[in-house]
Amino acid sequence: MDITERTILLLGGSGLIGTAICRGMLPHRPRAVIIAALTQSEAEGAISELAAEADQFGTKLVAEWGDVFLRGSRKGTFRSQLLSEPEGRAEILADLFGEDTAVGQAEALAYQLLKKHSPCIVVDCINTATVIAYQDIFRSARRVQAGLENGGTPEPALVEAHLTTLYLPQLIRHVQALMRGMREAETKVYLKVGTSGTGGMGLNVPFTHSEERPSATLLAKASVAGAHSMLLFLMGRTPDSPIVKEVKPTAAVAWKRIGYGPVTRRGHPVPRQDSTTALPLAEAFGPGAESHAAPTGESLENVYLDAGENGLFSLSEFETIASLGLMEFITPEEIADAVLAEIMGRPTGHDIVGALDASTLGPTYRAGALRESALRYMEMLESAHDIRSVAFEMLGPPRLSKLLFEAHILERFFGKVSVAAGLDPEATARRAETLIKEDTRLRSDILSVGIPILMPDGDHLLRGSHVSVEPDPDDGVPPVDLAHRGWVDLRPSSWEQWRERCERFHAQVVQMPGPDAGSGGDLDERSRTGDIRSGALAAFVLRYEEAGERMKR
Repeated sequence: MDITERTILLLGGSGLIGTAICRGMLPHRPRAVIIAALTQSEAEGAISELAAEADQFGTKLVAEWGDVFLRGSRKGTFRSQLLSEPEGRAEILADLFGEDTAVGQAEALAYQLLKKHSPCIVVDCINTATVIAYQDIFRSARRVQAGLENGGTPEPALVEAHLTTLYLPQLIRHVQALMRGMREAETKVYLKVGTSGTGGMGLNVPFTHSEERPSATLLAKASVAGAHSMLLFLMGRTPDSPIVKEVKPTAAVAWKRIGYGPVTRRGHPVPRQDSTTALPLAEAFGPGAESHAAPTGESLENVYLDAGENGLFSLSEFETIASLGLMEFITPEEIADAVLAEIMGRPTGHDIVGALDASTLGPTYRAGALRESALRYMEMLESAHDIRSVAFEMLGPPRLSKLLFEAHILERFFGKVSVAAGLDPEATARRAETLIKEDTRLRSDILSVGIPILMPDGDHLLRGSHVSVEPDPDDGVPPVDLAHRGWVDLRPSSWEQWRERCERFHAQVVQMPGPDAGSGGDLDERSRTGDIRSGALAAFVLRYEEAGERMKR
């Protein structure tokens, strides 16, 4: 894709890699680059650094800031602040586990940035795996366990905080908000700069977080990174998604600058301390032991290499980590080159999503040929046992079973799609009610697998002991719109919808040009006979009405 005159959103744009990518984009003269960072000072600092080059190429730089994993209304607020107050914890929990996910997505800062700027290209340089995994679910779990010891009860605040550290809900909600925002913004390309979690090393990585090797926290980071890649793989297989790519550096990333001065940690100088009193080992970690170390009033100063988000390395640390055979390193400019090449359509061989596409096993010619044999043999068994095999509610979702049973009723009544396309909804509802009352086997088949039957009046329901789709206990009278999710619906409105479906099916499938017109259509001969087949009708609904069509094979 041509970058010229495009609007680009750089998430994590103030970091080492983000800055290099922005610098690499400027000669291509994008219309605007939105640099989004965690804090205002980071975003505006990156713009100051790049302003002269941006002016030279006529590109507008825009600063945005805030935690994209929180709501847009919390701009400038840190997650730790929200966790310190009941209202903040409740807000995060609602966003992660609340049932109204559409509202949560719209509240997310990530979504709001996309809606505000409508970027054509999004480059995501946020180290998502680190942000999520370093909340340290293991330490949080130990705190909750401590409260449970000896029959105790952990503080509710600890339990709430622990729930907010669960990795997958955070990752899933974040990806959902991004996907929705990019759809509505009509974003064309999304490229993620990901991570392996270990700098490309294996389970023997010696650079870790404790004496445990490797640490559980580090492996959690790698796990989240892998889960993220798989979600991007699925995003790239969604028909209305942008082009999705991921570049995953597998080495230490360095460097931003080298200098001499204060050594900082999290933006603050490390205070210099000293101690001349040797404590007995038994007292060295007891109460008040820290008071034996006295501040000198100075800050630690030394020669350092600034590795961006990874902090400052001493000469010896950098020499060690970058040594051949250990983590080694890659420059941000090399990463930026790969990112730009992938955006502009020049394959680098480093796109993880493309690699997954190329290496996974999809549908095969052999399986397609064997499908017909399997269907014919099952039909033979149906005939031999005088039975119909409709749905067992093991594949899921319950909506599929509901569609299959309703289509089966149509098959019983009309036989042909063209006939069902002219059905009378009121008359069909009455016939369906009679059928359900009189056909004990069919009724039992439906109820036994957990699918209730909503009667034509919409006020009465047949159900078994198990129901796959149940209303919320607080709803009072169950809302009948649950029928859409997994109840056989005998109301006239349901049959009216099926009439419209049959009309579309007849036009799009039965009457489509045959083999003589070429291979442009999906010529499923079973579907094209015009006979009502439950599986064919349900597949049609899921593929077109539910927009569930497979994009890649």
